[in-house]
Amino acid sequence: MPFRFESINIFNPASFEGAIVYALVLLIFAVLLNRMMRMAVERALARGSRVHIDRTRVKFISQLAQMLVYIVTFFVYAHLIPALSNLGNAGLASVGVLSVVAGMAAQNTLGNLIAGISLLLYRPFNVGDRLQISAPTGLETGEIESLSLGYTIIKTDDNRRVVVPNSLMASQITINLTRDNSRALCSLSVYITHDSDLDVARGILLEIAGSNRKAQKIDGCPVTRLDGAGVELTLNVWCVDSLIAGSLKCDLLESIKRRFFAAGIKISPVERVFNIKN
Repeated sequence: MPFRFESINIFNPASFEGAIVYALVLLIFAVLLNRMMRMAVERALARGSRVHIDRTRVKFISQLAQMLVYIVTFFVYAHLIPALSNLGNAGLASVGVLSVVAGMAAQNTLGNLIAGISLLLYRPFNVGDRLQISAPTGLETGEIESLSLGYTIIKTDDNRRVVVPNSLMASQITINLTRDNSRALCSLSVYITHDSDLDVARGILLEIAGSNRKAQKIDGCPVTRLDGAGVELTLNVWCVDSLIAGSLKCDLLESIKRRFFAAGIKISPVERVFNIKN
C-alpha cells in the first residue's frame, strides 16, 4: 500500500494531530511576535538619552500589547479548529457580555489592570520618580522601579522592594517628591533655654547651614515658639531632593551639638522636630 502524506492529517484542523500542529504553530508565532516587540521596546528605550521617550508609557503599552497578542491568538485558534469554532464565534460575538463580566471582576484581578491604565492616562508619577507612600511598615520613600499591568514596584533607599497593587496606588494619597520641582525643604527646630543667647544661637545655626555644601538656599531661622520650656528656633534650608535633606539633617544635628556645647548654649529638654517638605 503506497504511503500517502495526507493520511497523517497534520494539516487537517479537524483531526487531533492537526489541532496540535496548529496550536504549536500559533503559539510559536505569538512567542516570536512578543519577543520582537520586546526587542523593539528595548531599542527604543536605549535611545531614550538622545530622544525624549516616555518610558512609563512605552513599558506599560508593551506589556498590554503582549497580553493582547495571546488573547487574539487564542481566538484565531478557536476559529480554525472546528471543535472550538463555536467557542470562537461566541467569544467575538459576546463582547458586550465580556465587558459586563470584566466590570464585575474589576474590583478583584482586573481591578489592578484598570487602575494601571488609569495611572497611565493621568500620569501622577512616572518610572524613576521618588514617592512617599503609606505601607504596613509605615511611611516608605523610594524610587519607582517599574509599573506593570498589575503592580507598581518601589525601590526604597535601603534597597527593599515595596510591591503595591495598582488599585491601591490609584486610590491612596501619594507624595511625589520629583514631579516638576524636586527640591525639598529641610526644616529643623531646636529648643534652647531662656538663659541662652538667642542671637548667638541663631548665628551658629545660619553659619552651620551656610557652610554645608548640601544646602542650596537658607530660608531663614525665625523664632517659631516661646513658652516656659524655652525658645524654639526653626532653621529652613532648601536641598536638591528629600534624600539629600535627610543626609543634611544628620550633618546639622552633629554640628549643632558641638557648636552649642562650645558656645555654652543649652538645649531645652523638649523634643526636637524635623520635617521634610516639598
